[in-house]
Amino acid sequence: MSREKAVKSFEKLLDIMDRLRTECPWDREQTTQSLRPLTIEETYELSDAILAGDNFNISKELGDLLLHIVFYAKIGSEEGAFSLEDVIERLCEKLVYRHPHVFSEREVSGTKEVIQNWESLKSTEKNGNKSLLSGVPASLPALIKAYRIQDKARAVGFDWDQRSQVWQKVREEISEFEEEVEKSELSGAEGGYGGRAEEEFGDLLFSLVNAARLYNINPDTALEMTNKKFIKRFAHLEKIAKEKGISLKEMTLEEMDNIWNEAKKLD
Repeated sequence: MSREKAVKSFEKLLDIMDRLRTECPWDREQTTQSLRPLTIEETYELSDAILAGDNFNISKELGDLLLHIVFYAKIGSEEGAFSLEDVIERLCEKLVYRHPHVFSEREVSGTKEVIQNWESLKSTEKNGNKSLLSGVPASLPALIKAYRIQDKARAVGFDWDQRSQVWQKVREEISEFEEEVEKSELSGAEGGYGGRAEEEFGDLLFSLVNAARLYNINPDTALEMTNKKFIKRFAHLEKIAKEKGISLKEMTLEEMDNIWNEAKKLD
């Protein structure tokens, strides 16, 4: 699609949004607060489509997110808070300001320096974050938040000299977690370990996220791929059990393991 056609399509969307806000009872009732959970849901639907490599649905879900952006801007304009023009202009200003290697004379050696410049420029903006890590949204899922925290710290040089050094930290955290679990068992802890064991397990997860980052692996994507793989194999296990006319509870662990290994071969 040419730029001209894209502009016409966007104008068509704006016209549709104007009519919906005026003529549709549901659209008239929406607020930024009521849209928020729906926007989160749409974001995860886009994530699912990306993980599945489904280009048709990636396009569809991007459209849904674009609708939400236009919707928020329409509400903001009605309330006199901000307009769609404000949204776009602020974005353009930010992109130009944070890319001096593109829009001015500054030179960079590569991606690493681009990221460092981005964080440095971000901190000097009028409404910039007081702390480097305060820019990480508090409501992010913990796994993604850990990755973003570490990535931002890396941008200012707070990182391992050699990525292989992270494995010593991972082993250290595993050892500390095991020690806390053993202490809890010796003390007769019941109904979960909690306390120090839970804290040490968090440290272990954080170190594993760090390892993933250093090896250019997105831990959230990796875990979701494993989730999908487990669900697929477990569905095969349920299917075989149903074909045999028995429930999983009636199967031995060895029987389930054999079927599970069959499912792995099917992968």
